[in-house]
Amino acid sequence: MFKTSIKALVNNLGLSQNNNVKKEISLSGLRNEILAGITVSLALVPEAVAFAFVAGVAPLVGLYAAFIVGLITAIFGGRPGMISGATGALAVVMVSLVSVHGEQYLFATVVLMGIIQLIAGVLKLGKFIRMVPQPVMLGFVNGLAIVIGLAQLSQFKVENSNGVFVWMEGEVLFHSLGLVGLTMYIIWMTPKITKLIPGPLIAIVVISVIVFYTNIKIPLVGDLASISGGLPKFKIPLVPIEMETFLIILPYAIILSLIGLIESLLTLNLVGEITGKQGGASKECLAQGSANFVTGFFGGMGGCAMIGQSMINVRSGGRTRLSGITAAIFLLIFILYASSFIELIPLAALTGVMFMVVIGTFAWHSIKLLRIVPKSDALVIITVTFVTVIADLAVAVIVGVIFSALVYAWNAASIIRVVKRKSSSETGAKVYEIEGPLFFGSTQSFKDIFNIKDDPKLVILDFAKSRVVDQSALKAIEDIAIRYAKTNRKIKLRHLSKDCHKLLTNAGQLIVDKDNDPEYGIAVDYNVKLGVING
Repeated sequence: MFKTSIKALVNNLGLSQNNNVKKEISLSGLRNEILAGITVSLALVPEAVAFAFVAGVAPLVGLYAAFIVGLITAIFGGRPGMISGATGALAVVMVSLVSVHGEQYLFATVVLMGIIQLIAGVLKLGKFIRMVPQPVMLGFVNGLAIVIGLAQLSQFKVENSNGVFVWMEGEVLFHSLGLVGLTMYIIWMTPKITKLIPGPLIAIVVISVIVFYTNIKIPLVGDLASISGGLPKFKIPLVPIEMETFLIILPYAIILSLIGLIESLLTLNLVGEITGKQGGASKECLAQGSANFVTGFFGGMGGCAMIGQSMINVRSGGRTRLSGITAAIFLLIFILYASSFIELIPLAALTGVMFMVVIGTFAWHSIKLLRIVPKSDALVIITVTFVTVIADLAVAVIVGVIFSALVYAWNAASIIRVVKRKSSSETGAKVYEIEGPLFFGSTQSFKDIFNIKDDPKLVILDFAKSRVVDQSALKAIEDIAIRYAKTNRKIKLRHLSKDCHKLLTNAGQLIVDKDNDPEYGIAVDYNVKLGVING
């Protein structure tokens, strides 16, 4: 009876794995999920505090965001195992808003950010993440790994007597580096000894005990700020309800929502590749939007998926929603009851955990791929990696997608070809068999293949191996028809696919006699109506 109840609970929390084969549920899986969540919650604390400082708000604003966003997305998100919270990518956008207008305007912005993300989810815009090419994904992963690694270098700075942060020296630096190295070694060795407890959690506990009993003087979590606080309270942002306020927060809300969704959806794909699960993009948009909408009313700074914490969770054995829920709940417990203990954790231990995340996140095989893949793909990988490091994720992804699209357009434009032959059905007619997509990039090549002066009175354009894609293609077809008409020659279109047929019909360019051509039952010819596109 007890075992049955446990299984039912596990299934409700999403611990069951149904990939064609029903796997047996065990208590060890439940244990792994909880321990992974605890590990994540420990690592969330300093990051949430640090990102709050970056945004120019109190530490609890970052911690509340990590709790609320983390909990809601863990329950309703599109990918079990993902961790969400306050992130640096959003914090750097928030800082200018907070510095000029104050944190109340930030809370209002986060609410509007959530509404925009909810709209994106309702419209199912998350599916457009499929348009991100694999080279862009590799560049994003590598760039983000480098960014995470560089961010950890700030942990090797201490505040001097003048309130300025300077690089560590002497024994402090030596001890910190040694403990970081020891943390990484423990994480590496733990799976070889036992898989009962996640390596990062063991490392954090061991390093904390060593520092406590040896009294080594190195920075602790408590040195950043106190994390003690109460439950987040509902409060409407104290901003004027007027159009001026809306116009102030709208640009920030749009930017934050885009960055948040891009980072979340890319993390969703990355976690999906590790866990072997697909889909859920639109659901993740809805979850992120709901989380940020709620967070703004509870004094949180907003957030999105965190690739670093998600990797810690997945590497520690977290595969279901339970790990994310556990992380959020324990984070709240730390804030309410255990802040004094959490503040004793050495930053060196958490830095070591993040360095291991960096090593595990970086796509090392991409270095070999640079010599194998086409030069254009290699350039995309390098470009996206570089832009991610010097700018931010959103800019890098946009640059990568545009770059890839231009490369594709160039390649597609270069493959349009034509086979010229005499017609077997119409005496004296000439057939141009078009091969390759006809779109804005290939229209000029398309126009150059015709030799109008030497062509007969009837010319047939066969599109069996081509597609008419856009308005530029429509105009190109009409331009050719006009040129032929001026010399008392005529063109007909043959073998239009369904989508091409619909496109030209909607444009009003086809003079249609029959509508069975899309099924290729009969080779129907279509005349071209002149003056539709050109006016």
